Amino acid sequence: MTPLEIVLLIAMGLCAIMLTMTVINLGVYRRPGVGGMSDGNAVDRAASPADAVSGSSVPHPTSPLITVCVPARNEEANLEACVRSILASTERAIEVLVYDDQSTDDTPNILARLIASDPRVRAAAVTPLPAGWNGKQHACWRMSEQARGRWLCFSDADVRFEPTCLAGALAFAEAQKADMVSTFPRQITGSLAEKLAVPMIFFILFSYLPMPRMRTTRDPAASAACGQFILVSRAAYDKAGGHQAFKNSMHDGVKMPREVRKAGFHTDLFDGTHLLSVRMYRGLAQTWRGFAKNAFEGLGSVGLLLFITVVHLLAHVLPWVIVPWALLGKLAPGSFQAPTDLAALFAVSCVAMAVLQRFLLARRFEQGVTPVLLHPLGVLMMTAIQWHSLYLALTGQRAWRGRVATV
Repeated sequence: MTPLEIVLLIAMGLCAIMLTMTVINLGVYRRPGVGGMSDGNAVDRAASPADAVSGSSVPHPTSPLITVCVPARNEEANLEACVRSILASTERAIEVLVYDDQSTDDTPNILARLIASDPRVRAAAVTPLPAGWNGKQHACWRMSEQARGRWLCFSDADVRFEPTCLAGALAFAEAQKADMVSTFPRQITGSLAEKLAVPMIFFILFSYLPMPRMRTTRDPAASAACGQFILVSRAAYDKAGGHQAFKNSMHDGVKMPREVRKAGFHTDLFDGTHLLSVRMYRGLAQTWRGFAKNAFEGLGSVGLLLFITVVHLLAHVLPWVIVPWALLGKLAPGSFQAPTDLAALFAVSCVAMAVLQRFLLARRFEQGVTPVLLHPLGVLMMTAIQWHSLYLALTGQRAWRGRVATV
């Protein structure tokens, strides 16, 4: 075999492993109430939609209070829609805490109006950002100190809740005997940059996280979460050290489940595609900056970044170059040295497996056809973002909405 054939054979094996992992994980990553994942308590705790909208704060006798914590810095475009979607929850035993982190837009006025309209909404007391803290982690930590709930739900202001979201998440946690559960909301994308980069979250997660092991072990390395929605019991949060345990981090989705597991508790993931939605970024600049702030931290080491870069370029970019190269060789024989038929076959197999993997993810998570057809461009874009993220980490330039992790 030629060196190129050997490389493509390895690439084919890698694609097969990632496709297999994705198929297995899609079977494990289930909606609450599907496949025995819920015990039905969500129905018992649910109030009528009318009760939820009217602002009734009288909980069901068996319902633990959930405090939904929303950090907000210059969120005039999102805060009201986010909070009102939470207040429409069928889960009556809720309160909403908002931490207005020195906003310079209309966020304070919007928050005041929300507080006046519903007694379940409170403004968290704000303190200056201490040295060594990232802004978001500090906001969440301060809200946790003021929360009354037995369960804490941390979410972002750009997230929109469906009425049954909190009830379903709590029922899932109880059914799985988990003290922390998380999910990835349905990701709404507009620009081409968003369509290329945002779905890569699911490609990386489902290619590399062994979800069956996540569910059967408390190993911190076999965990994951999404900072857009984390529901954690007060007992587990406090014992794990809360956000203070990773106060300078930009990636609560990686750090919190690991700390909770280190404290001896179980964490889990559920499919919240139809329970929450979010549009993370708008356009190329926002998308790039948003991912670059923590993409390297999500991997955790230069060694892992190098490994994933090599795997992705080998298995998910090179074959997409070989296939048209081989095709041109067939259409214009003798004009240039084309790859062998065996190399072309291996490359076609890689492309086919990648397309199938991305199709399964796109169908499940409502991503559209763009990330499927432009898969190698998405891989290249995320790889570039990850290396830029490493540069930002090494030079101390990471920030959350201008709230820098200072030392």
